[in-house]
Amino acid sequence: MACNVGGADRAIRIIVGVALIALAATHTVGVWGYIGVVPLITGAIGWCPAYLPFGIKTCKTK
Repeated sequence: MACNVGGADRAIRIIVGVALIALAATHTVGVWGYIGVVPLITGAIGWCPAYLPFGIKTCKTK
């Protein structure tokens, strides 16, 4: 798994993921808010399977 998620993209994914999980945990949104686990994980590992079919890379390549 090569990195395909760049720095800014990773930060946004982590922030959105944590925010969604926090909103779901405080019952501000429904249980669907726990979908925030997906952007949190993809931001943490730096790889997004949804980018593969489209050939998208937001990280700098060496």
